[in-house]
Amino acid sequence: MFSRRHFLERVMVGGGVTLGLLKTGALAKVAEAVAGIDPDVTPEDLSDKEWFWSRIQNAFELDRSIVHLNSGGVSASPRIVHSAFKRYLDYSNQAPSYYMWKHIQSNLEGVRIKLARQFDCNKEEIAITRNASESLENVQFGLNLNKGDEVLATTQAYGRMLTTWDQLARRNGIVVKKVRIPVPLMDPDDYVQRIEKAITPKTKAILVMHVINLTGQITPVKKISALAHKHGIPVIADGAHSFSHFPFTVKDLDCDYYGTSLHKWTYAPVGCGMLYVRKDRIKETWPLMAAPARMNDNIRKFESIGTHPVNFIAIAEALSFNETIGIDRKAARLRYLHMRWIKRLRSYPNVEFRTNLDDPTQWAGVLNVNIKGVDNTKLCTWMFDNHRIFVIPIGHEECRGIRVTPNVYTLLSEIDRFAEAMEKVARGEVKELLTGTQSQPVPPWDACY
Repeated sequence: MFSRRHFLERVMVGGGVTLGLLKTGALAKVAEAVAGIDPDVTPEDLSDKEWFWSRIQNAFELDRSIVHLNSGGVSASPRIVHSAFKRYLDYSNQAPSYYMWKHIQSNLEGVRIKLARQFDCNKEEIAITRNASESLENVQFGLNLNKGDEVLATTQAYGRMLTTWDQLARRNGIVVKKVRIPVPLMDPDDYVQRIEKAITPKTKAILVMHVINLTGQITPVKKISALAHKHGIPVIADGAHSFSHFPFTVKDLDCDYYGTSLHKWTYAPVGCGMLYVRKDRIKETWPLMAAPARMNDNIRKFESIGTHPVNFIAIAEALSFNETIGIDRKAARLRYLHMRWIKRLRSYPNVEFRTNLDDPTQWAGVLNVNIKGVDNTKLCTWMFDNHRIFVIPIGHEECRGIRVTPNVYTLLSEIDRFAEAMEKVARGEVKELLTGTQSQPVPPWDACY
């Protein structure tokens, strides 16, 4: 049985990375590769250097019999993160009510500090949650909304978040206004203008997706925030797909609330999320689960969920892994991987892309592609059954297609397998996929956020 001293020797106080793994593990090899990079080499210059990315790929233990192109749903954790998760779990299991609450729980504050440093905010503005859904619903249900109050979202907002507004409409009589935006969005200012036209004196909140999960569109959140704040309206940013995906901080958003899932692009264990609440908004926002009055001004009131597992602590290792790679390098690599298959498909007149590919500020690791006349649900099934490539269909009426989300662990050979299969379909060689109508995939709202 470990003593507290033994435990703290094995796990650096404050949620830092494990010293032994730093010395001998895959992260050390990544760190060595980063240290060897010339400071004048840009992230874009490095995006096609396989000597660098192969070290990062080797930091993961994956089933390579499957080409996993649905990182947007949930990503694999690198070995250092998964090992930490198992280590914390094994340790706490020896005396759960003592070790879990007396030893491990205190290290959660170190995780909070690391999250706040990456987001560039006060640690007292960061709550650690289980996913983006919990983060965002804390805010949506926590606002003081009355009958007749209006809230704004877009028709492409995540299904669960729209369901939350709709339930509030049924229960409290609020009015939900859904703004339609162009696909692809060629001019981000068009997005802002459409939101502006929908604002009325009754508007009490605006929900904006930082990255639209259906298409990968990166939206101009800061411009929306500036517009909303002129009218005294708070902005809730759905960042389920943006944190650790490409470089930004809260200052680049200027939103009042931000919720994200850390098991997507951050590579934390499944069931980890983050909620940012601007300091002056904490008191006025009710937590999803009840907290005592003494916690009115305390960000930790949003963490009052009862007994929960210790997977939150391994967030620290995930943040360290991303920090070692560099988020800017990561984003450049994701765009490089996408462009490898995009270049092969762009010449086909029946292939449609749902984002403006000529503007790299509008997309990174998430893209939606559609082949006219092809049933996307059948296409995804065919991809897996015949090529063991896992992608998901998007059935939204405004942006039907398949969503493609590679990651830093994706091999070039896997991208090429996907491109070859898609070219075959684009040439019309897979007759069973051709259809006059699209079958509708059931959105897995309960699983993805």
